[in-house]
Amino acid sequence: MAMTPPPFDPELAAALAVIAEHVPSTITLEWARQMRAQGVGVKLTAEQLGRDGFFAVEERAVPGPPGDPDVSLLICRPVDVPGLRPVIYHVHGGGMIIGDNRTGITAALDWAQELEAVVVSVEYRLAPEYPHPAPIEDVYAGYVWTAEHAEEFGGDPERIVISGGSAGGGLTAALALLARDRKARQPLGQMLLFPMLDDQNDTPSAFQMAGIGVWDQASNEVGWTALLGEDRGTDKVSEYAAPARAEDLSGLPPALIDVGSAETFRDEAVAYASRIWQAGGVAELHVWPGGYHGFEGFAPQAAVSQAASGARLPWLRRLLGE
Repeated sequence: MAMTPPPFDPELAAALAVIAEHVPSTITLEWARQMRAQGVGVKLTAEQLGRDGFFAVEERAVPGPPGDPDVSLLICRPVDVPGLRPVIYHVHGGGMIIGDNRTGITAALDWAQELEAVVVSVEYRLAPEYPHPAPIEDVYAGYVWTAEHAEEFGGDPERIVISGGSAGGGLTAALALLARDRKARQPLGQMLLFPMLDDQNDTPSAFQMAGIGVWDQASNEVGWTALLGEDRGTDKVSEYAAPARAEDLSGLPPALIDVGSAETFRDEAVAYASRIWQAGGVAELHVWPGGYHGFEGFAPQAAVSQAASGARLPWLRRLLGE
């Protein structure tokens, strides 16, 4: 099904040529494994994570799902800040197939530095070696430990915001569903940035972005198939794997949902926000014109990137009362 894609923002389009030198439009498992072997992106050191001493940084192994290995949490807490502080529980992206608990953490640290908040970033097992439910169960186990032990590292268990981008956005949405359904402590809010929600991969935006941009329809098929195997696209898929499958979106924490108009995930993100409203919930939706997947990370100086990044901290302030 050939469909005309929406245009890229001119500033973002200029960055695509540079991106294409490093990230193919269509991701393969072979490329992902190569990236894992090389290390994804720039590895932040403990000193860089500490932001000139603003955060104390530690990595802690906490109990994983029953019968499974421990989960590694990267904890960055502000130093010499009195009282219990909000917690941003960060779930990294990477299409379910790459990444670790340092991936994509820079934005969360930026927010936390402004809010004097704690960042807890979870490492989860990756597909296809560890298919569903391993990733979401790791994320859930790390969240439950964080909620139960927040005061040990200066965190307020009543003010935990869960956040993630791309695959991390999908896992964050799934975490909100699991916390509701398992009667765990509820997060105060959920931040779903360009979230990977729907394994069916058949929306108009998925077809529009076939072969172009960042994380196209074929890449999406690779990621979902790695997670779900032959169950992908069938009625066997759990809502905790693909939150778009959830029939009931009531009783969830307020959501910020953020997506570009020129990316695969546009329509599933918009539909998810609409269904939260239809269920009587609270969601703030941003669709950034001409934005491709993860645009503000690839082209942070573009005007639309600045606008997108600039909308998140005010949402957190309103939610947290900071």
